[in-house]
Amino acid sequence: MVIRRHFGTVRKRPSGRWQAVYWSEGGLHSAGTFTAKADALARLSTIEADFRRGAWIDPSAGQVTIKKYADEWIAHRPDLAVRTRELYEDLLRLHILPSLGQTTIAGLTPSKVRGWNAQLAAEHPSTASKAYRLLSTMMRNAVDDDLIIKSPCKVNGAGTEHAAERPIATVAEIEALAQAVPGRLQLLIELASWCQLRRGELLGLRRRDVDMMHASIRIERSRNFRRDGSSITKSPKTSSGRRTLSIPSNVLKTLETHLNDFTAGDKDTLLFTSELGTPLTAVSLQRAWSRARSSIGRPDLHLHDLRHTGLTLAAATGATTAELMRRAGHASASASLRYQHATKDRDHVLANALADLAKRQEVSKLGRPDSKGGSR
Repeated sequence: MVIRRHFGTVRKRPSGRWQAVYWSEGGLHSAGTFTAKADALARLSTIEADFRRGAWIDPSAGQVTIKKYADEWIAHRPDLAVRTRELYEDLLRLHILPSLGQTTIAGLTPSKVRGWNAQLAAEHPSTASKAYRLLSTMMRNAVDDDLIIKSPCKVNGAGTEHAAERPIATVAEIEALAQAVPGRLQLLIELASWCQLRRGELLGLRRRDVDMMHASIRIERSRNFRRDGSSITKSPKTSSGRRTLSIPSNVLKTLETHLNDFTAGDKDTLLFTSELGTPLTAVSLQRAWSRARSSIGRPDLHLHDLRHTGLTLAAATGATTAELMRRAGHASASASLRYQHATKDRDHVLANALADLAKRQEVSKLGRPDSKGGSR
């Protein structure tokens, strides 16, 4: 028995089940088989409604595997920075594709995503957040590509990282670290702390970026490292990253000494080089940093924590969010708000101020006349 409609056809199969089919884009598509004729007709009505509102998806389009789609997705993203591309490739290779790689996009259900995320989060919480964000981004693009109707990534809060508070160095420790590294790296420690520069920004500095007359430094480029150790120099990702910063007066003497003793006269010479005058490598910098932090008893500190320290200290001096954004080279306020919290040094200042307030109150009480007209 065949029942023809203005949209699609329902026919009874030899098995007794009812099959719903319809034509679209020059091909015949099956909408599935059903026990009852009414169910097959209802399915066709749903598909017809999808056509009318422009929400129909070719059911064969989503049969590409997650691995195949991920490979194409990465290949078609020339905008990705080198380190970002390497991070995505690592997340896919180590944490996404082993579990989900052979699953089709159409077959990736919210329950599968939830189970995968729960298992990964139990072992590597921070990595799980990064991996989930990447998978979620790819699935949103799959929706845009008309491969699926909606994203299966629906785990609330899975993409939010709850990283531990970054360690902060004291002002005394910053000075000790600067003294503990080789002389040619002392300025690097001070600029990371007091000008709040990233590692890549520090290693991209050239002599021409320093203006001693106006006590300022210009950030025009960043020099970072690939996984294989080779370096790449590029402009900042956003216009906010390209900025000119005033140099605190306590750094100027070190800067002048560095320019005289460790930097060649050519304006394009890198500010930080090896003893041979070659560009500083990630390995040599990390080796010097590891020795310095161990020598002051702070093996928990990373070089990037000096930037974090400097921005936190700037916030403690009363810097506004806009001022922190400009100094840090942030494009959004949310990135700078994290630095507006208390430090140990600032907490001592506040505690002493509270104590002084209490003392003044006590003195005021002692000098207040009692009810009989005398002083207490």
